[in-house]
Amino acid sequence: MNLYHCMVELKSPDRALQFAAAADAWLGHLKSENIITDWRLLRRKFGLASGQHTDFLIEIEVESMSALEKAFSELSKMDDEHTRRYEFMHSLIGSLNVGLYRPYPDPAQRERIALL
Repeated sequence: MNLYHCMVELKSPDRALQFAAAADAWLGHLKSENIITDWRLLRRKFGLASGQHTDFLIEIEVESMSALEKAFSELSKMDDEHTRRYEFMHSLIGSLNVGLYRPYPDPAQRERIALL
């Protein structure tokens, strides 16, 4: 299992419920099409955070690196309806930082992989 971890700040905090609905429309579609395994939206509680912690976190689960590659490939084939869903959700985002995580410790125990 891999987690695509997204730290999100909205352009306008008063559009939080609209963002939640847009994320559900977009990511719910990806899950229903088996492009992703699961997802969840989290919001900072009581404004409690330090450093670069953002107001929202989105965690997107994919089974493997090959599943993540397949997801990106499928997204490149979006039709107009799905492009509009994505663009609306993305239009609400002021800043976004992403990272890819895995459960740890795991059987592979590889901290660095290189071909050269």
